[in-house]
Amino acid sequence: MNNLLNTKFKQMNTKLITLGLALFLGFNMTAQKKEVKSAEKAMKDNNYEEAIKELDAAKSAGILDEKDKWVVRYYVALGDALFGPKENGTNDIEKLEKSAEAYKKALEKDDSETDATDGLFMVKNQLVNSAVEDQNKKDFSTAKEKLYKSYQLDKNDTIYLYYAAGSAISAQELDDAVSYYEELLELGFDGSKMEYFAVNNETGEREKFGDKDYRDLMVRSDNYSKPEDVKSPSVKAEIAKNTSRLYIQLEQPEKAMEAIEVAKEMDPDDITLLQAEADLYYQLGDVEKYQELMNNIKDKAPDDAMVYYNLGVSAEQLEDEEAAKQFYEKSIELDPEYVYTYLNLARLILSEETKLVEEMNELGMSAADNKRYEQLNKQKKELYEEALPYLEKAYKVDSTNKGVIQTLMNIHYQLGNDDEAEKMKNALEEL
Repeated sequence: MNNLLNTKFKQMNTKLITLGLALFLGFNMTAQKKEVKSAEKAMKDNNYEEAIKELDAAKSAGILDEKDKWVVRYYVALGDALFGPKENGTNDIEKLEKSAEAYKKALEKDDSETDATDGLFMVKNQLVNSAVEDQNKKDFSTAKEKLYKSYQLDKNDTIYLYYAAGSAISAQELDDAVSYYEELLELGFDGSKMEYFAVNNETGEREKFGDKDYRDLMVRSDNYSKPEDVKSPSVKAEIAKNTSRLYIQLEQPEKAMEAIEVAKEMDPDDITLLQAEADLYYQLGDVEKYQELMNNIKDKAPDDAMVYYNLGVSAEQLEDEEAAKQFYEKSIELDPEYVYTYLNLARLILSEETKLVEEMNELGMSAADNKRYEQLNKQKKELYEEALPYLEKAYKVDSTNKGVIQTLMNIHYQLGNDDEAEKMKNALEEL
């Protein structure tokens, strides 16, 4: 009898213990939910640090073992708390990164959770906006990190990887820059996009719109007309050139050439890529190969003023001054507004002056020496007269170039054009 009573007591005692444990667990789960709710309430009061404390407590108490809906709610709240006020979120890259991770974990549990999707979009925008602020403060290293993190959040937005590479160059973090550019080349990044324009009927000015639908709406309102969709140029050549230059700086010329070859495979008829290859040989000191490639480019782009300008520069390097003059003249014919072609041509002409002056200084006082002096002085003035028209054209294109004005003033004085020299002197003083 006593044994039977003891057995029943033990059974009843076990049930009581089990019931007590169930009550404890129920209380614990309720506490976890309460802490998540408290965190959400704290955020409504703009108390984000308190919210993080509440969420830490919820995690310690085992909220991640709860049903999915509460785990999702926890991660969304954590993402919100780390981000801070939606209208003025944190710029701290670590908090933004952890915020994004929380939103991602919420989406792993429920990919239809719109708050988490919106949160990720919010983090990405904050990274980009704060990166712009960092760039304005010349903190290019931090800007690079934020732009790269933004790209990692959505790898369809390859433009941010491109911007990150630019910031890496500005920060002189060349290994990162070349890594980002290599990734862009592998992805076949083009960088071109459609841009939307229309003419303001009131001002007559052609304006750019960020959105096609809004542009079309403005055209339908009769405030704008002549809509035009324009595709911006590809930046593949720029990436290839930058990659090759970076590899040269990193003393890896073979990889520099590989970068150019990859880009050429993407678009073998792109003149700017061929120019990049020529530039690479020029930077490597192989001017003859540069000249060969540039002549090939000239055949492909006979109306490109910059091609002829660059050919002129390389011809000077090869000490073929006559060819250089011809290339510069052709460049001016194709683009009479490019000031540096005039300057290079004038400088090339005036480079002969040094030899004449050196010989003049070595002459003695004999009749023969005096006669030779007069001949050399005449040749010197002829050089001035030959260079003068190019400098005057350069001045018309850019009247603020101090080098042009100074040289014009000196030449006019040498030629006895005192009035013109004084004009240049006054122009120089006004700058």
